This record gives sequence, structure tokens and C-alpha cells, in this order.
Amino acid sequence: MTDTSSAVPEGAPENQPANPPKRRVKRQRSVSESLLSIVLGLEAVLVFFVTLTVFGLDILPPAQAFGGGAVFFVLLLLAGRLVRYPWGVWFGWVLQVALIATGIILPLMFVVAAGFLALWIFCFVRGRQIDADKAAWRADQPESPTDPTS
Repeated sequence: MTDTSSAVPEGAPENQPANPPKRRVKRQRSVSESLLSIVLGLEAVLVFFVTLTVFGLDILPPAQAFGGGAVFFVLLLLAGRLVRYPWGVWFGWVLQVALIATGIILPLMFVVAAGFLALWIFCFVRGRQIDADKAAWRADQPESPTDPTS
């Protein structure tokens, strides 16, 4: 006779456990966080192509061009994940200044980085406004246990 105490309930596939582990609820990202991380991701792509340009124009030795470009690329991607914290946003501001400073190596970067700085400022200001409006709207709404936005 076989032991059926650990058997899978009827109708359940045999390869799945009877009580699947509960999934962690995904954290809601703010609009500001989303917008700023998008800008930082786009800047990382920009830095990749600027690195290739600096190498191709032989402005810096290959080790410096690729090393510095790789470090800056990784810092931008890391900052995109850290904008959830207030100090992460400040880190993003520091990277904006560093991006403008790359104009010393490639003068066209003064113009391009100024455009990205304008985009960063717009996303920073508008994201905060949208988050504040969203918070005010949620405060006016009655509590609902099935509200998917909470």
C-alpha cells in the first residue's frame, strides 16, 4: 500500500507543489523614479557611443577611452537603479555634471550633455509634480481592499 498523505491534490499537475510559495508583491515605482531612470539609461547608451567616438578619433589612448567609458557606463546604469533613494537622485545630479565635463574631451558633448541635462531637469520637476498630484488624488479616494493601485 502507498502513502497518499503527501500526494498532490486532484486536478493539480504532478510537477507543481500543492502549496506554491507566495510571491513577493512588486514595489510601485514613482513616476519620478521611472522618468529619471529612463534618462540615465539613455545617457548610458550615449556614453557607449561617445566612448567609441573618442577611440575612433584617437583622442585618448584606447585603455583610457574604453576604461573611462566603461566606468561611466556602469555608474549611469547603477544610478538608474539607485534613483529610488534620495541620495541616488543626488548621485544622478553629480553624473549630469560629469556628463557635461566630458565636453573637455569631445567639445560637442557640451551641447549634447546640455540637452540631456535639460531632459533630466524636466523629468525631475515634472515627475515630482505628477507624484504629488497622484498622492493628493489617492488621499481623496476612499479605501478599497481590492484597489489595484495601492
